[in-house]
Amino acid sequence: MKRSATGCSVEEAMRLLGGRWRLLLVSYLLDGPKRFNDLRRDVPGISQRMLTLDLRALEQVGLVQRTVFAEVPVKVEYQLTEDGQRLIPVVEVMRDFGLWLKSRPEPAPETAQVEAEQVETMDRLADRPGKFSML
Repeated sequence: MKRSATGCSVEEAMRLLGGRWRLLLVSYLLDGPKRFNDLRRDVPGISQRMLTLDLRALEQVGLVQRTVFAEVPVKVEYQLTEDGQRLIPVVEVMRDFGLWLKSRPEPAPETAQVEAEQVETMDRLADRPGKFSML
């Protein structure tokens, strides 16, 4: 596995779990083994190709185990490995953070527009475009 040049542990984790789907796939696998089509149904918006690539990547780094059963038709299941289960606290924190985000009131859209206009006015008055910026 390629290591980060900086040696940053967060960067290492993000290399494995970054992207739109990987941590979400891990969260669905916390419930136990799932078949490919179950995951595809559970994760709305993921394409078959992306699901295949992300499951393969998670398998390559040892977070997911792929088991093929000798049946007709062939049955394939994906489940978290012991290393993959170490992500349980991460998923729980992400879930709690998502619930917190959903519960807080959204800022009024006109507030953001007024702030943007104020910054433009301050830049113009200072005759220095870009001197003031919004965070």
